[in-house]
Amino acid sequence: MLEISVNKIAQIVLMSRELNRAEGELRAFIDRLSEEEQTSLVALMWIGRGSFEPEELEEAIRTAAQEATTPTADYLLGTPHLSDHLENGLDALGLSAIDEEDDLIRGG
Repeated sequence: MLEISVNKIAQIVLMSRELNRAEGELRAFIDRLSEEEQTSLVALMWIGRGSFEPEELEEAIRTAAQEATTPTADYLLGTPHLSDHLENGLDALGLSAIDEEDDLIRGG
């Protein structure tokens, strides 16, 4: 089970799409997440890029916790197509951030 809300993932997806403009904000947002939220975020990204299957979520989370040697923000911001991988990971887990993204874009 993911230890991060879909709303927070939606915020990260939107900021990562605007990396030129929002890198500092995104970095600060990720740094403020709890360790559990950060590991879930990395695991979700791995599932989205195909490194793990959706049914391997718990294993992906354990692996992310064990292999966390770089600050999470540095690792994620160095990952090409971060927003796509996060959205693909949500899709693979049967979740969606579309409504949350739309609300955030509209300022809701």
